[in-house]
Amino acid sequence: MRITFRIQRFNPEVDRHPHMEDYHLPVWRGMTVLDGLLAIKNTLDGTLALRYSCRSAICGSCAMFINGRERLACRTAVRKMLERSTLIEVMPLTNMRVVKDLVVDMSPFWGKVRAITPWLTKSESTPYRDVSTRAQQVLPRSSDVFQNVDACIMCGACVAACTTHAVSPEFLGPAALAKAARFIADPREPESSKTWRLRELNRPHGLWDCTRCQYCVEVCPKDVKPMEAIIRLRRAAIDRGLTSDGGARHITGFAELIYRDGRLNEAIMPLKVVGFHPARLLHILPLGLKMWLKGKIPSPFGHRLPEITRIRRIFKARQTSQETPS
Repeated sequence: MRITFRIQRFNPEVDRHPHMEDYHLPVWRGMTVLDGLLAIKNTLDGTLALRYSCRSAICGSCAMFINGRERLACRTAVRKMLERSTLIEVMPLTNMRVVKDLVVDMSPFWGKVRAITPWLTKSESTPYRDVSTRAQQVLPRSSDVFQNVDACIMCGACVAACTTHAVSPEFLGPAALAKAARFIADPREPESSKTWRLRELNRPHGLWDCTRCQYCVEVCPKDVKPMEAIIRLRRAAIDRGLTSDGGARHITGFAELIYRDGRLNEAIMPLKVVGFHPARLLHILPLGLKMWLKGKIPSPFGHRLPEITRIRRIFKARQTSQETPS
């Protein structure tokens, strides 16, 4: 049986635009997409450029856009792909500059990882490696504290799938933020350093830019769940009083309204988000008029919910559980 590999080719030295080329190969038992690409390079077209290393889904080098999704070529079985398609279509990762063919420039990716200070610190600027050579041991009971974010192999698939990164390249991205969550969870990291980290991540293009599209979770080959790590970062930032961002104000404002009224007041919610900022208030004024016309603004003389005390007990129970040491 022979199959078709449709590969995006682009050599910036001679091509003005990317184009697709077809290659035909026989299928053998246990064949992966990476096996096929190497066979093409070795027997059909030696000019094909691709990046790979371990061939065991450990290094993350061979992440590509395969049949409409970000995958590792070394662990993508050809026969499984043929169950849904008659060909194997391979393209470079999106959201990244193509160097040649299937090779993309990972420099911005690594720059964002470095930007989150990916090492343990004793203060805002003093890494452990500069102040001590003594081994720092994590207790066995905290072995699951990282929530699997330490399994990340830095393949870049999550960044390529990120919808926020597609429109805002300055966004730190799911991989870097998941790496940051690993240090926030690390019991060896001082609390002062964790607060400093969260303050830095709370800046524009940081942890509040994620739209929770879940694509990073779907494509991650190591089940890191970057979006869930970002949610944990947000909770940690709010717990430390870092609520200046609109996203943080939305969460805290929502909780305040539910605690006070037992339900969401859609007229006050926008005011909670924008705060007392004249320009922003003028910007949302038309929205307020539309809400009033649609009956979305509740009457200030409405009755209080009869179960409001039960709702408040839920809030107090959660607060008590957070304050109780584990």
